[in-house]
Amino acid sequence: GSLVTLSCLSHRVVCQVISNADPSDSVRDNGTLDDFWVNRLESSYGFWIGLGLAVFSSFLIGSSVILMELGGTRAGDGGHGYLKDWFWWAGLLTMGGGEAANFAAYAFAPATIVTPLGALSVLISAILSSYLLGERLNLLGKLGCMLSLVGSTVMVIHAPEDEEVTTLDELLSKLKEPGFLAYAAILLAVCLLLIFYLAPRYGQSNILIYLTICSVIGAFSVSSVKGLGIAIKGFFAGQPVLQHPLTWILVITLVASITTQINYLNKSLDIFNTSLVFPIYYVLFTTIVITTSIILFKEWVTMTVVDIIGTVCGFLTIILGVFLLHAFKDMDVSLENLPQVLQGGQQAPATQDDKNILIEVDNSSIAPEDKPKVFVIYT
Repeated sequence: GSLVTLSCLSHRVVCQVISNADPSDSVRDNGTLDDFWVNRLESSYGFWIGLGLAVFSSFLIGSSVILMELGGTRAGDGGHGYLKDWFWWAGLLTMGGGEAANFAAYAFAPATIVTPLGALSVLISAILSSYLLGERLNLLGKLGCMLSLVGSTVMVIHAPEDEEVTTLDELLSKLKEPGFLAYAAILLAVCLLLIFYLAPRYGQSNILIYLTICSVIGAFSVSSVKGLGIAIKGFFAGQPVLQHPLTWILVITLVASITTQINYLNKSLDIFNTSLVFPIYYVLFTTIVITTSIILFKEWVTMTVVDIIGTVCGFLTIILGVFLLHAFKDMDVSLENLPQVLQGGQQAPATQDDKNILIEVDNSSIAPEDKPKVFVIYT
């Protein structure tokens, strides 16, 4: 029954301390019923909201590539004629919406589940290409799509619980932990070694150099996205996130890391085969991001052994599916000619469509830097 007087510059209130109070009554009395239901909704369905946003993001990003391909004008054709192409604008806006949905997904679901689901965009792009662009999806590609779906389902079933990090102050305290500081220092040292020593000497001949740089930098970009998602949620909750220095540090880190990723991924695509670049990049990037999430957010602390094994197996299944979808996409393998391929013991011939023929004929007259390139930065 004690009375406590609280005062500030603009208000003065008197609070009565009572026992056996109903928490819901106190919430109503303090006028925060709306915030109570918002927090309850997020705590109950936050994971599923993040999961839905991640899947929706993959669908939009995979569809955006198809919309750009449907347009009659390419950005790499020279000039700015593509700006008059409605398909190009539709693809650009769709990709922007997909990246925004992916950004929002990190604010609700663990990075360990959001990042691997990015492989679904490749699956959706391959399926839509077979129906809308007339591209052939061979037997191995269909098997890769099925494995990617199975692996994604297994990962969702055994997904880790996201630790409670709801404010920038809590995130800052985790960033200051000795374990993460040591891990970040190792990643930064490896990245600097690759950029200034190994890349100039071996980047043109070793596919792992540029892709490792992109993957290591991706650990900082995903962590920044996760932190900015927390900041945005705090902004709408009335927290002074714009005055917090960590917000601007995260923005600068995100811009710098994304720029570096685009630069070195672009160099890798100029030199090496796309069928090898994307599977290797996906495996390296996702592995480093999952490791970063384990160390920073401790998403696997409350997981059982069964869930840990299930998550790892699901991730390995996705890797196998992505590899089959990319590495053998030009091979003519189907149920009809599979017996001949197995009996002959030879590699199935690669399918030659008009696009491949034109590239082979004109390859000598086009400089590598002038070739149109399409690539996806995982975040």
